[in-house]
Amino acid sequence: MKTLRIGVFGGTFDPPHVGHLILAAEAQDQLRLDRLLWVLTPDPPHKLDQTISPLTVRLQLLLAAIGENPSFELCRVDMDRPGPHYAVDTVKILQDQYPSAEIYYLIGGDSLHDLPAWYHPQRLIELIDGLGVMRRPGDQVDLRELEQKIPGLTAKICFIEAPLLEISARQIRQRVAEGRAYRYYVHPAVYRLIEELGIYRLPSSSMMRNANP
Repeated sequence: MKTLRIGVFGGTFDPPHVGHLILAAEAQDQLRLDRLLWVLTPDPPHKLDQTISPLTVRLQLLLAAIGENPSFELCRVDMDRPGPHYAVDTVKILQDQYPSAEIYYLIGGDSLHDLPAWYHPQRLIELIDGLGVMRRPGDQVDLRELEQKIPGLTAKICFIEAPLLEISARQIRQRVAEGRAYRYYVHPAVYRLIEELGIYRLPSSSMMRNANP
């Protein structure tokens, strides 16, 4: 029987944008993933000093972004448990849920630089079958140095070739707040929700919260 190959794509997705979708689609194609789980993180440990939108808002946006793709699935593994939410714990839970599957954790090229600072990165690399990394043109990564810090890392890395898109969620939030064009930075359904709900227009207690109250 064919082994199930599962991709895990975690993030705050505030909002999800076309860069996220392209990375996910390319990862699914190039890594031959059978399923791609989008893990929405309620309280990311590395963003405790930042202001992020309520989980309910981000959930609506993410569902709007991935709803048309039957192989994209919302995964509630982090939403249904108390924080802090670390990648290593998320992967362990998913391994228990899918004991016979191969797990591929997806990250951006910038996150690869920061991986040694993650929570128990060595254990994370030991648990996963592959680390899908979106390669950006001009990325300079010293794999030998990373391998010294996290032995076994290079054998797990699967570089994903994808178009270079200089788009970030922070940039989109700023554009919305300033009334600038952003429509084609996000999925049409996400754009409609942002416009209808007035998300990111003006900070208010109803739409924004501090990630470290």
